[in-house]
Amino acid sequence: MIGFVKGKIDDITEENVVVDVGGIGINVKISTKTAALLPGTDQEIKLYTYTCVREDLMNLYGFLTRDDLEIFKKLITVNGVGPKGGLAILSVMSADDLRFAIISGDAAALSRAPGIGKRTAERLILDLKDKISLEDTLIRKEMQQEEPGMDQARKEAVEALTALGYSASDALRAVKEVSPDAEKDVEKILKLALKNMF
Repeated sequence: MIGFVKGKIDDITEENVVVDVGGIGINVKISTKTAALLPGTDQEIKLYTYTCVREDLMNLYGFLTRDDLEIFKKLITVNGVGPKGGLAILSVMSADDLRFAIISGDAAALSRAPGIGKRTAERLILDLKDKISLEDTLIRKEMQQEEPGMDQARKEAVEALTALGYSASDALRAVKEVSPDAEKDVEKILKLALKNMF
């Protein structure tokens, strides 16, 4: 429903941020890890969001990267996890650590999250193991290590391509092929990278 929220931070707690978007305060549920990374009040932020609508409530969940949003969407498909459990997991581990835990079958690491028991952790591993690629996980790790020439705009372009369904390795290759002289604009890099896909 709402793809992202961009505005100034009005208030932050460990589990929630109020974003002032054109004079309207929007409550966005966040992980404690995200809360720790946010700048102070009156600073501009952009959060990629997931809207959860139920009979008795409507919540917006926010993430600093598309990658975190995508892994959250995978987490909540697992029976017994839900949005609250998804945020709890992302509060104790990064998206990459979560992928490694799932691929390696590390139920103990997953059950460190509040409300995630051993049985739920094992179900997470069983349900998501086939949906997470080891190659893509390693590529993402490589991107995180600030490889030379990989500025923020290019990283966002890679994230956007993976969100469109391309593998991380194909997305990284296509973005790397975009001339370094190209403007540091995510949309322009994305258009040029998409041409490289064909």
